[in-house]
Amino acid sequence: MRAHLGDQIVVESPATGATRRDGEIVGLHHEDGTPPYDVHWSDTDEVTLVFPGPDAHIHHLEHRSRESPDLVSPPRTDEARQQTGAGSGTPPPDRASHPGDIGRRVAAERRRQGLTRAETARRAKMAPQYLAYLEERSADPSLATLIRLAAALGTSVAALRGGGIDLPPGQGQALLDPQLRDLSPEECRARLSTHGLGRVAVSTAGGPAVVPVNYEVVDDAILFRTAPDSAPAAAVGTDVAFEVDHVDEAMSQGWSVLAVGPARAVTEPDAVRRLADRAHSKPWAGGARELWVSIRPTQLTGRRISPPDRSGH
Repeated sequence: MRAHLGDQIVVESPATGATRRDGEIVGLHHEDGTPPYDVHWSDTDEVTLVFPGPDAHIHHLEHRSRESPDLVSPPRTDEARQQTGAGSGTPPPDRASHPGDIGRRVAAERRRQGLTRAETARRAKMAPQYLAYLEERSADPSLATLIRLAAALGTSVAALRGGGIDLPPGQGQALLDPQLRDLSPEECRARLSTHGLGRVAVSTAGGPAVVPVNYEVVDDAILFRTAPDSAPAAAVGTDVAFEVDHVDEAMSQGWSVLAVGPARAVTEPDAVRRLADRAHSKPWAGGARELWVSIRPTQLTGRRISPPDRSGH
């Protein structure tokens, strides 16, 4: 039994041949289209891993493009389900209407890398509808599905499941022969992106301190919001260091960017209002943190650790 993304699977009653259940194949676990499959069932709106038995039949539907597996047939409507006698038209259970932790991590990593759903689905050999289902519903994907998603996103299954959240990064094995390369200012700015989570190093009355803050990048300035009496507020009026990094445990590689420059408080009411309006999130630490601090980098440096270049170039 071989299938393509978007094909219909129909399970019939052995005695009468009537349709007992039908669904859409939204994920393939083997490139040759052999079982098992991830099936989006029309009667429950759930996706499960299926090893078809002798009572299951594959209906090869017409695809808009066999060269583009992303282009699959649209989800079936309630009317179509009723015509086949497969569904009752009842809505999915409440738990299916909220994104799960795995789906949120998949969506966050995909957006961080600037990937569309279609591109991610193509890399993971699954239908875009299935990826949307995983990101938007409380789904429980199979291990094989998680392995394909992790490979498509360049991360690990453990990371998608949230494993190691209480452990510091960098516990994976170091590369045998790593390549350490300086990043250009343009590459540094690209890794800072438009916002994220970084660390600011300041001198306080109690000594040096390094504090995590969520930041915004506006016109090449790094801005974060804090409380006037907090440790990060000590940055105002001084030269500070601000660092962002990312470690890929699965691939034993990563990068870091360091910005050094003077910090000042943003006090103009219009500027404060614009920053508050465009902020991607509230301060992670919560509470009343209305002091905006701007760091204008005078030095912007970075490094990347990656596998050795074996191409000879």
